[in-house]
Amino acid sequence: MSRRPNETEQEYQARLTMERQRSVAQERNSHVADADRERQKQLHWMRCPKCGAELSEVQFRDVKLDKCFACAGVFLDDGELEQLTGKPGWFDSMLRFFRN
Repeated sequence: MSRRPNETEQEYQARLTMERQRSVAQERNSHVADADRERQKQLHWMRCPKCGAELSEVQFRDVKLDKCFACAGVFLDDGELEQLTGKPGWFDSMLRFFRN
């Protein structure tokens, strides 16, 4: 009889997977020349990772989020999710704010 992993085990495994992916990305990035890194930044800066359209910064509760008006995607920079989740009612407010 196999046992299903509980939520804590799943979170642990997900965290390990993410740490491995981060290490691989950092290793790969360490071999990229500064000129190539700058070229990539210029190509992708404020572009939607989903559809490639231009992103716009929108203010939502003291946090500037990146919004794609072409595909309706909303993207967060590092630490922004943590800033939002500490505020009561943040998820419902966000749904109302970004609903098409």
